[in-house]
Amino acid sequence: MTDATISIRDNGPYLLKGAYTLVDADGKTFEVEGTTALCRCGLSARKPFCDATHRSEGFESSPRATQA
Repeated sequence: MTDATISIRDNGPYLLKGAYTLVDADGKTFEVEGTTALCRCGLSARKPFCDATHRSEGFESSPRATQA
């Protein structure tokens, strides 16, 4: 696997770019490559994936990372 990046979109999802392994709560793994949007607003009908519901629901969040 190559390196992946996670970007936090203002008022939107987390964007994961690159190749990575997604593991669900049951331990099932998914090999993913490309760009995936993960829900931050909690309103998506496709959780953990974003379906853009945040746009119509007025979700607002613009956090800035200070340190890992």
